[in-house]
Amino acid sequence: MKIFITGVAGFLGSHLADRMIDLGHTVAGNDNLLGGYVDNINPKVKFYNIDCCSLTAMTDAMQDCDVVVHCAATAHEGLSVFSPNFITKNIYQASISTITAAIRANVKRFVFCSSMARYGNVEAPFEEWFTPQPCDPYGIAKVAVENTLVALCQTHGLEWNIAIPHNIVGPRQRYDDPFRNVMSIMINRNLQGKPAYIYGDGTQERCFSYIDDCIYCLEKLMLDENLTEQVINIGPDEGTVTINELAKLIAEECGFDGEAIYLPDRPKEVKIAICSANLARNILGYETTTDLKTSIKATADWIRSRGTKPFDYTFPLEIVNDLTPTTWKDRLM
Repeated sequence: MKIFITGVAGFLGSHLADRMIDLGHTVAGNDNLLGGYVDNINPKVKFYNIDCCSLTAMTDAMQDCDVVVHCAATAHEGLSVFSPNFITKNIYQASISTITAAIRANVKRFVFCSSMARYGNVEAPFEEWFTPQPCDPYGIAKVAVENTLVALCQTHGLEWNIAIPHNIVGPRQRYDDPFRNVMSIMINRNLQGKPAYIYGDGTQERCFSYIDDCIYCLEKLMLDENLTEQVINIGPDEGTVTINELAKLIAEECGFDGEAIYLPDRPKEVKIAICSANLARNILGYETTTDLKTSIKATADWIRSRGTKPFDYTFPLEIVNDLTPTTWKDRLM
């Protein structure tokens, strides 16, 4: 089969491309390089340096493809409260352009990578049958894409599945982005002998999913002919950890013995964000194979191999006021 992956220079997209190539598929993909690294791209990928919003270019790039997997996203949930125009353009408009291009190119199946931000402040663990109640522009945009995807696919005969990966970690994740990827941010700072920043009291609860535990789930949603019109959480619901505990484990791995710096809560941050994995276990055979300590070590080793980096504040802050985190407006990272 010929597979097209958006965000193919990114964390998730590049790992997925490697897996598809290993399985013998032909892979093409695009990336605007806002959030990925060029050296993440497998040399066997037919790479298009184009933006997902470029409808004509995306349509041309998808010709003869069987499956499109939309991994590309400015996945900045917290930043979306302060840069809503930038984030939602790169979520909603970019996604609808990609879906439209897939229909125009006569693609058979479209797999959309959504986010657990779709759930919002509902009771955890989040289950797929819950009515989405997103509380920030990023989550709202993701739900809008889901709804538009289903409407367009039903109209134009395109198969669809929606994956909900959450808190994926591991090598190749951008670690110089000050606005997202808490594990990579903390590792990058600790390896430089700098303390982690923690928003709020650090008792926020999360589960972290190693990249390899997500890829085979996406593989089934892409390739299994019997799996269509599914909305499935991808990630663990065991091994819950607080941000305080995460920071301690990272400091131990990095040999950092200082104390974290605590800052005010970020607006709209969900306190307990854990998704149920029951449906993924039943339908996709999901299981966690890599524990958190191993995930931290693998990520830290990869960052060590590349070298630590200063944080890149290229992305715009559209709203700056008393609620804007000082780490962002004062560039403290």
